[in-house]
Formats: sequence, structure tokens, C-alpha cells
Amino acid sequence: MEQQGIKSWAEDDRPREKLILKGKMALSDAELLAIIIGSGTRKKSAVELSKEILSSYGNNLTEFSRVQIDDLVKFSGIGEAKAINIIAALELGRRRQGSEAPQKLKVLGAAMLYQHLKPFLGDLNHEEFYVIMLNHANEIIQTKQVSKGGMSSTIVDGKIIFNMALTNKASAIIVAHNHPSGNINPSSQDVRLTNSLREFGKFIDLPLIDHLIFTDNGYFSFAEQGLLN
Repeated sequence: MEQQGIKSWAEDDRPREKLILKGKMALSDAELLAIIIGSGTRKKSAVELSKEILSSYGNNLTEFSRVQIDDLVKFSGIGEAKAINIIAALELGRRRQGSEAPQKLKVLGAAMLYQHLKPFLGDLNHEEFYVIMLNHANEIIQTKQVSKGGMSSTIVDGKIIFNMALTNKASAIIVAHNHPSGNINPSSQDVRLTNSLREFGKFIDLPLIDHLIFTDNGYFSFAEQGLLN
């Protein structure tokens, strides 16, 4: 009886579906390799083929990481294309080990934040609104545009802001928008929005640290002015 392919297995036994359902850590080395290989042969599933390959290297990933294309194509079911996929995946893993995680920018005050926002908000003739998401150490996780408007206003939805923050597992947020007119002072609408975001942030334990109004000649910080207490 021929071995059934991955698509006809019980869902819990399919490597791709298993990764989606249970996460990458739930997969064995052979199952991860099977995803890279993609398909097996008429007699062997991708997982069984992966087990055979790994077994020939003593199930030692360090030994297997030295494999070459010529070594892989000796296995029935592994052609040059699949061998190249495996080599490429191994090379990415090798480069990952040798690279350092990019250093996150820590927010130390409004002046530093103003410099950070210049590439996003500088020299614009229309308003844009951004949320800066921070981790527990006040380091920037991501700076993302929330909305884009006209010369004097932009529509902001607080639900979108907090959804972005929660999706990115932020511990706190800063919001910022520009005044193309150069007027550094907040409008009544800016104040209402800030208060609304502050109160909701307190309610869900995701605090608003600051709201920065950006102009090309300077900024206004709600936090520096004591308006977020």
C-alpha cells in the first residue's frame, strides 16, 4: 500500500497545519525540514524522507548544517531544486546566528522624540498622525501612521491606535501629529483627543506617555507641559 501524501493525513499530522495550529515550537526537526522539502515520494512522505536525511547525519543539526547540494541529491526524492531550498534555509539560520538584534531606540524625552519624528513628519504640507509603540523599557517597537488628512486636520480613530498597540504587544504609546501651518499650540480638538486616549489607556493599562505636536520649527509636548497627569 502506498504511503499517503501530507494533504490526505489527519490535520494534526500535517506539518504546515500543525505549525499554524500549535506553533513552530511544536514541530520536530523532521517536520520543519519536511515543510522546506514540500513533498515526498510515492513511497515516502516528506516527513519520512526528512527523518531519513537527518538520521544519516546522526540527527545532529550542527552536522547537517554542513551539508552540500551534492550530498542532498543522493537521497531519492531530493532533486536540485529541493536541495537548494534546504541549503538556502540553512544559510539563513547561519546568518541569523551571526547577526545581532538591532538596538532599539529608547525614548528619553520629547526633544529626542522630535528628532525621531523628523523623517516621518518633516516638510509636509498636510497633516499626518502617528502612534509610537513602546516596550516596558520605553524602547520604540514601531512607529506607524494612523491617518493622513488635509492642511488643517486629519481624522483619528482611537480604536485603530489601541488595536495597533495591542497587536504589537506594546506596553505604552506616544502619539504625534504635525501642524503644517507651523502653529505649535494644540487645538481644542487635540486636547479632547489626548484626554480621551489618556483615559482609555489607563482603563486597559496601556498608558499614553505623550502627545507631540510637530512643526518644522519646534514641537509642543503634552507631557512636558504637565497635561497628562
